[in-house]
Amino acid sequence: MNKVFFYAIVTLLLFSCNKKEEYTSLYNYENGEELSAGKLTTTILGVNAFDQKVPGLSQLDGRSFFVGNSLFRQNWVSSPASTTARDGLGPTFNARACSSCHNKDGRGKPLETGQKFSAGFLMRISTSGIGAHGGPKTLTNYGGQIQEHANLGVSYEAKVSVTFKTIKGTFTDGESYELKEPIYTISDEQFGSLQNALTSPRVGQQVIGLGLVDAISNNDILANADEFDADNDGISGKANYVWDVVKNQTVLGRFGWKANQPNLKQQVAGAFSGDMGLTTSLFPDENCPSPQQDCQKFPNGGLPEVTDEALTDIMIYSSSLSVPIRRNFKDENVLKGKQIFKDMKCNSCHTEVFTTSNNYPANKTLENVTIRPYSDFLLHDMGDALADNRPDFKATGKEWRTQPLWGVGLIDEVNNHTFLLHDGRARNIEEAILWHGGESEASKEAYKNLTKEDRTAVLGFINSL
Repeated sequence: MNKVFFYAIVTLLLFSCNKKEEYTSLYNYENGEELSAGKLTTTILGVNAFDQKVPGLSQLDGRSFFVGNSLFRQNWVSSPASTTARDGLGPTFNARACSSCHNKDGRGKPLETGQKFSAGFLMRISTSGIGAHGGPKTLTNYGGQIQEHANLGVSYEAKVSVTFKTIKGTFTDGESYELKEPIYTISDEQFGSLQNALTSPRVGQQVIGLGLVDAISNNDILANADEFDADNDGISGKANYVWDVVKNQTVLGRFGWKANQPNLKQQVAGAFSGDMGLTTSLFPDENCPSPQQDCQKFPNGGLPEVTDEALTDIMIYSSSLSVPIRRNFKDENVLKGKQIFKDMKCNSCHTEVFTTSNNYPANKTLENVTIRPYSDFLLHDMGDALADNRPDFKATGKEWRTQPLWGVGLIDEVNNHTFLLHDGRARNIEEAILWHGGESEASKEAYKNLTKEDRTAVLGFINSL
């Protein structure tokens, strides 16, 4: 070999081996974006990722968190009972404990074929017209939701079952998909027919970060509202205005599938009343409509059954649950998915960043925290396919509150399922996207037009939240 040529090859190889590899991502990582609850984010992952308290609680609040955790998980029992701290269940009810619908502070399961009830599913009901204070008009014989269980000696109200219709579709690249449309049947009504009732199936939502949502100021939520689409971008963002039982007036709603509860305390007290038949100082009346005489005559567990002290402990517990840190947040594919998520304008409703207010007396630890819930907590028209056709205060039958996406990628690990949307009909994140319609129709179609590689990137990003 020619010596000049030989040394040239060696020099080139040495240069190549010694040259430091330089890599530049095509997509941007934003400093701190992995901290969904800001400085209050938990780094504990795995099956207990949703039941971690925020750091920095006072000793007093820490004790309330512990007691509230116990009250959240343990079953309540019917009265009279040997225990006086957890009696008063029912007389009719959907669940015996908060954790029945929010297992490990996560999501409930939907109704499946052949089941008469599920851990975390319930059916709201009403009749045409507007009820007291502008809410749904309840049915005289049944109230606002079907109670499928009852204490011994009391009649349950009715049963709900489901079948599914298969909907087939195709992505632009030719890959096919299937959605399962639930069809609900109400049967065994004990107090008159419910066949013409307005219905709205629901599953329990995850509990993480609720205090941080409660701590956002009204003005910051309303800053994203655009009810009449004044900027002409096809996205409205409508505030619901609901009844505050303590203030005795109409205020901004922010909790629940249709933003029909104004604050966390009323959300918790409403669940005690509607789901477990337990009275509180906010809802002191037993959930026993007038024709249900056995229900009305049944012994109670005190007045109220959930004392104000216990309600405070539950409030501290539910407001102090942290949000887990994101995973794989610097992965190139995840960052690419984040950019596509923005390009498809998903963040028009799934707003990334808020800062909590500097005045949240219910839990001072939560003040002035930058959080990334990926929700605007406003109502949006989600189209005919998701419509329940049941108005709820200002929410029409097609409108639902944008759901926060934080923690969505850990639901499988925490709850052993991946069911999403208001009645759990979506079996995974991709199906949840494909059920979108109405204001989100353009974003859904943009997703369907992506390549398989880009769809995988979007799912990777959402799973990282």
